[in-house]
Amino acid sequence: MRRPAPLPTPPGEAYAAPARRRLTDEPVEPVELHSSAAGLDADISQAEPESWDDLTAKDVWRAARARRKRLRAEIRRFTQRSRRRRIIWLSVLGALIVLVGGSAIAAYSPLFAVERINVVGASTIDPAQIQAALADQIGTPLALVDESDVKAALMAYPLIESYALGAKPPHDLTVRIVERTPIGVIESDAGYTLVDAAGVALSTTAQVPEGQPILRVEPGVESDAFESVGLVIRSLPADVRGSLVEASASTLDDVSLKLSSGLTVFWGSAEKSVEKARALTSTMLANPAAGTIDVSSPDVVVAG
Repeated sequence: MRRPAPLPTPPGEAYAAPARRRLTDEPVEPVELHSSAAGLDADISQAEPESWDDLTAKDVWRAARARRKRLRAEIRRFTQRSRRRRIIWLSVLGALIVLVGGSAIAAYSPLFAVERINVVGASTIDPAQIQAALADQIGTPLALVDESDVKAALMAYPLIESYALGAKPPHDLTVRIVERTPIGVIESDAGYTLVDAAGVALSTTAQVPEGQPILRVEPGVESDAFESVGLVIRSLPADVRGSLVEASASTLDDVSLKLSSGLTVFWGSAEKSVEKARALTSTMLANPAAGTIDVSSPDVVVAG
């Protein structure tokens, strides 16, 4: 009978084959190791045994480890640019966080506390009075100045129409004031009350304030007639406004004015006030002796 051919050597026993062959004194062919990484020869040569006849599993493991080490080095080299970019972004982000956090901490610290209050725009009101009213804000960090407290303190001054707060580090708080513009006085049993175009009472005196006309508006300060009077007075030229002694209206369409010269001006409504003011000025120059001037229709002015 013919002897059957030997079975092929299993893959797992490939490295053990040379050891078995030595028992038969047959020549052993060297095992050739391959690597897919470039430049791996130097690392693997350090792990190679002095003779392939002494190759063991430990030598194979050492060669594989050298190959993995070399692959990791190649990966780090190819990803160096992306890692550098990530480091830069993280550094910038960290710097921003430190800057913002440091600024916030400094802003809320006593290093930026209010030491001076500057008042801008106050002419009728004494700035020292406003500074005294806001004295409780001294020592408060600029970022913690309570606007509701400032508003409550400034409401005691009717002449203030609006205000705005501004911080000027490290220690200055600026208060910008817009004062109300009075248009005249309303006569009553209490005296003469100075009011603005919105009807807000500014002050009350026993005598008529110099340069302020008397307002005679029958419906009251909350009516359309009063609003019309306010718009007319604010549109008058400076010379006419300075000589105005009385303004009256019963409706929003019948505003009339009296000047210190005795001239009576029938203005009508507040519409086209700019054109009416221009027509009034030219008519007064052309008719200095006129006792009445009707500019209710600025295209057809009547002087009498």
